[in-house]
Amino acid sequence: MDPLSQGTVGAAFAQSAANKNNIFKIGIIGFIAGLAPDLDVLIQSSNDPILSLEYHRQFSHSLFFIPIGSLIVALLIFPWVKKAMSFKLVYLVSFLGYATHGLLDACTSYGTLLLWPFSYERITWNNISIVDPIFTIPTLIFVICALMTKRKKFSFFAIGWILFYLIFGLVQYERTLSAAKDLASSRGHSAERLTLKPSFGNLILWKSIYKHEENFYVDAIRTVQSSHWCSGESTRAFSYKQHLPKLNRDSQQAKDIERFRWFSQDYLGYQKEKKLVTDIRYSMLPNQIEAMWGLVIDETLDFEKHASWWTGRSLEPSELDLFLEMLIGKGCSDNDKKI
Repeated sequence: MDPLSQGTVGAAFAQSAANKNNIFKIGIIGFIAGLAPDLDVLIQSSNDPILSLEYHRQFSHSLFFIPIGSLIVALLIFPWVKKAMSFKLVYLVSFLGYATHGLLDACTSYGTLLLWPFSYERITWNNISIVDPIFTIPTLIFVICALMTKRKKFSFFAIGWILFYLIFGLVQYERTLSAAKDLASSRGHSAERLTLKPSFGNLILWKSIYKHEENFYVDAIRTVQSSHWCSGESTRAFSYKQHLPKLNRDSQQAKDIERFRWFSQDYLGYQKEKKLVTDIRYSMLPNQIEAMWGLVIDETLDFEKHASWWTGRSLEPSELDLFLEMLIGKGCSDNDKKI
């Protein structure tokens, strides 16, 4: 998730081990520890656009790395607080803050290597958006209240809200999953693969993606008392034969595509006009396939040259209006249905 959410959740859990005399310092340590795993974003290469994707949410987010990562944080922080608390306590609260990070990231759709180095599966529970103010703001308020009043009960209120919201996300996921299967069935489709992700900042409007034969179908599903779908778009799943027949399969660009396939969990599409291999999972609107990022492929490049990384994350005012209309249930056309 976003850094503010990660730090706040880390602070909330760390404060559970505090007393009124050290709750402020422990909250700060927990906040720092909650952020620490994302230092993996520093692993980058100007020549290799996939390197950062491979290492972000990798070893530093693994459950098995938590004791080591916590120790590093504690060793760096202890000299600054050694007059106020023992190393044992600093390590404990660093552990509590650090441990929340990978688990919270796994709740999003991006993918987290929780079981590295024993598994390279990108675990996704898809029960919260990567950025969700409804989740973060109440948690932050409770954490600040704990800091200001020196009362640990507010930390437990924060933890309670965190757990409630994530469990509610799982419930919403299951309800929307049932609706997505019904939607595919209503079209006479067999959903060979299906994934869901909540749209930005809420657990009401979801993006549904399923594959039938050689195509991906993308729709928005709004789940409140019942589920309604807002029909979206479809696109051909990426294939070398169909989209890049001249690309040498042993070239560096082809290797980059396969690495990107792993990152995107094989939800790859292709935009011919941009020569862009895309990640179908992400778009600005939940019923569209317009990519937020991808790899630009040039079949004329030298054999050893990497593909280029492309991003396009601007949201037009008209798109924002459409998103808000879908969120409140007014943005679907006449042929969209209740499930």
